Amino acid sequence: MVWQLSECRRQIAAGRRPLLGLNGPVGAGKTTLSRQLQEGCARAGLRLAVASIDDAYWPWPERQRRIAGNPFGVSRVPPGSHDPDALLDPIQRWRDCPSAPADGPAALSLPRFDKRLRNGEGDRIADWQGQADAVLLEGWLIGCRPCPEARIRNWQGFAVLDQQAQDWLLCCNQALATYEPLWNALDGLVMLWPSSWQSPRRWRLQAEARQRRAGGGWMPVDALVRLVRASVDSLPAELYQRPLLESAAWVRELDGRRRCAWQGSGDDWREREAQSSSPCSSATG
Repeated sequence: MVWQLSECRRQIAAGRRPLLGLNGPVGAGKTTLSRQLQEGCARAGLRLAVASIDDAYWPWPERQRRIAGNPFGVSRVPPGSHDPDALLDPIQRWRDCPSAPADGPAALSLPRFDKRLRNGEGDRIADWQGQADAVLLEGWLIGCRPCPEARIRNWQGFAVLDQQAQDWLLCCNQALATYEPLWNALDGLVMLWPSSWQSPRRWRLQAEARQRRAGGGWMPVDALVRLVRASVDSLPAELYQRPLLESAAWVRELDGRRRCAWQGSGDDWREREAQSSSPCSSATG
């Protein structure tokens, strides 16, 4: 959180309204970290607006059309179910507002999505209106870009997929191109990286179980499992999230209980990976 806050301060001092990205799988604690950063900014006298990529889901009829035939049987989550311009356009207007950042927070309007509507399928609700010095955009696919098709086909996991799943993965890969203008607007990316990619499914199911015990659960378990699978399997981490680590401004690796096992810059991550894969490391480790 220290890096994000200092980066916001640095960019605002330089006369820029920063847009930071937060990438992490389902259940990794993106909402908690976003709230902590928002509180930290408030203590520093800064207004941080938080948006999710899920706030940019297409309205219901268009969303149904765009991801029809997906192998998960879901109506949201996979690439293509969002309208990235619904976030990019208001963020660009906010950045282009003629008043200088030194004059105070600029007015901002952001889309909002309520996942509880339509029996858990969700739909758009009224936009959020407010003022902001900076914006944090969070989501499981933030920063993910299309891969060359040859790389996807050569990925060891591709051969074990059935034909429908292979076709859908290639479809999702193509859909990522529409997100790139939004990713290009980011001033920095923070990654939450699980030590094991078996953990996100468990984290999300545990969170739903806690909500149910508190009387707040609203999604049938089978539907939740399909949504989690859609987020993990639409963009395999080895192809899409792992390449972001080395260029990330900050990386936080999480153990199975979502505790910080390691953190540092993308450069630190690259050096750490190089050391762990070197012959000397293997010989002594």
